[in-house]
Amino acid sequence: MTLYDIPLRTLTGESTSLAAYEGKAVLLVNVASKCGLTPQYAGLERLQQQYGERGFTVLGVPSNQFAGQEPGTAEEIQTFCSATYGVTFPLLEKTDVNGESRHPLYTELTKAADAEGEAGDVQWNFEKFLLSPKGEVVARIRPRTEPEAPEVVAAIEAQLPG
Repeated sequence: MTLYDIPLRTLTGESTSLAAYEGKAVLLVNVASKCGLTPQYAGLERLQQQYGERGFTVLGVPSNQFAGQEPGTAEEIQTFCSATYGVTFPLLEKTDVNGESRHPLYTELTKAADAEGEAGDVQWNFEKFLLSPKGEVVARIRPRTEPEAPEVVAAIEAQLPG
């Protein structure tokens, strides 16, 4: 099984999978609306605008597992993201990223190690996983690293198709 085979749902409840993004570089990020790191939405959206037409997308995955910082309904999350940060990138349904109810996507993603060689549980909101156009995890970026940090931008640019 590959990451492309794992069933997902969009924030609006439609069935999807990462296969919809095959051939694109994808920055998967667990997001939250009431977190000290929530302003990272702005940087994520700028990356979407800068690289979206070059075979890249941000994919937001709301999660309420860290201090209850994503309590909203799907509609509230969508409204917050679009009204506050002008988010245009796709969002998946609210998902558990750690623990017994961890989504199968995150069971696979958390096997990937970060730059220090550490794998395992997601540390906090806004942890980032960069996927190659072939659907392989090529970078794991911890929450406090800003989306537009030079090392993140360089990693994204290295994965842009063509």
